[in-house]
This record gives sequence, structure tokens and C-alpha cells, in this order.
Amino acid sequence: MRSRNIFDSLLEIKKTGKKAALATIIRTKGSTPRKTGSKMLIIEDGKLIGTIGGGCGEAEVIEIAIEVICKQQPAQHQVDLTKGLFYEDGGICGGIMDVFIEPI
Repeated sequence: MRSRNIFDSLLEIKKTGKKAALATIIRTKGSTPRKTGSKMLIIEDGKLIGTIGGGCGEAEVIEIAIEVICKQQPAQHQVDLTKGLFYEDGGICGGIMDVFIEPI
């Protein structure tokens, strides 16, 4: 999804007063599904706009984004695609992504 849609959605959230979190990949190492600067908007009603790569890694970030929305405190999370379920599931990526998640 194009970044413009995320920014349009941010304006809409501001107008409606909904809560959301913006997840941005701030650093990558190795093979990752998306690169630095990729964004995903997580709205309190569960709607997602954009992607940071899908799969288990994105699900981890969504979970943390929900906490960020509730606490209204930013967080940083590292998604390690080199081990555990990511690796065992036969994923084609094998890198690391650092994601900054901020409340909106």
C-alpha cells in the first residue's frame, strides 16, 4: 500500500479522535521482507494500513502496537527472522528488523 494512504489515514484519525500506532522499520540487517522506512498503521479497531512484511514478525509488532495504543507510550521492538518459528516455518527471509512503534 502506498505511503500516501497511511498519511491520509493519519489525518482521518486526527479528525475522528481514534487512537492508533505507527510502526516504522528503522533498521534492517540481512534479508528482510521490507526495508528501512516501511510503515504500517495499526488502528484501535483492528484495521491495518500498510505492511512491514507480513507473517509472524508483523503479528508480533501488531501485538506490541496494541500495548502502545493502550499505554500511549512508544516502544522499539526487534523482529529476528533468523531463528525460532520464523526459520522453522521455511521463511525465505533470514534477517533482523528494528521497528519503532509510536502512539498516534
